[in-house]
Amino acid sequence: MPIELQFVLTLACRDAKGIVHAVSGLLYQAGCNIIDSQQFGDLEGDDATGLFFMRVHFQAPPQLADAATLRSLFEHSRQQFGMVVHFHALGRRPRMLLMVSQHGHCLNDLLFRWKSGSLAVDIPAIVSNHRDFEALAASYGIPFHHLPIERGGAEPAQAKRAQERQVQALVEAERVDLVVLARYMQILSPEFCEALAGRAINIHHSFLPSFKGARPYFQAHARGVKLIGATAHYVTADLDEGPIIEQDVQRVDHTMSAEDYTAVGRDIESMVLARAVRWHLEHRVLVNGHKCVVFR
Repeated sequence: MPIELQFVLTLACRDAKGIVHAVSGLLYQAGCNIIDSQQFGDLEGDDATGLFFMRVHFQAPPQLADAATLRSLFEHSRQQFGMVVHFHALGRRPRMLLMVSQHGHCLNDLLFRWKSGSLAVDIPAIVSNHRDFEALAASYGIPFHHLPIERGGAEPAQAKRAQERQVQALVEAERVDLVVLARYMQILSPEFCEALAGRAINIHHSFLPSFKGARPYFQAHARGVKLIGATAHYVTADLDEGPIIEQDVQRVDHTMSAEDYTAVGRDIESMVLARAVRWHLEHRVLVNGHKCVVFR
């Protein structure tokens, strides 16, 4: 099945009768072959948004194998249902920029998955405010950009924004689709979060807000925690409170040391982040207010 003829359609709109029929009917009439289709209506519960979400993986005939052409085909239905519609060409590999500080387990895991072919993505750059993983980046043949936050005589906020503007310039120059904070230990400014809205993913331990600050796994060990967890979410200006994409936990007990807790936590962080990144790259994640719909 030629990858250059394959697309993923994602849409969101107010729930109404006839949406699935309209979408599938248009694809059928255009000669497209639906490979997989999933939908969800957020209609139950006090916090229901009343929105409808859909993801369709399909193959288009050669004369329609263009995202702009497909968008024009759906224009009437888009207006009729008030849809937010996106067509993603699977023949185009997304471009992902990785950011890291001084803990490299998530970075190393993502790089291995990329090199082994389990992440269909191009990685044009790795950014860090430290030089710890410059050699690791070189071993994979990926440009490494050391962009420290130069305090000097500048105010801390000004120094941070100056460094962030360098990252933003790199994102634009490299036509980056997704930024992954692979244990990048800096709080992003509201301006930077806005610039990356919907295309930046962060990973953190699930102990927040109970165990903030340095060495959270040691804090958890001191309190006798029985579950180690991790959360991957989209980046927003609300620190660590963006829409959650994936979470996982593993049991621990009193026989384990604080170092054991840390090792377990790093493994879970790596796995949770990898799942979130893959689902985003496969266009399986749709933001629904303060939460996410994930079509697995």
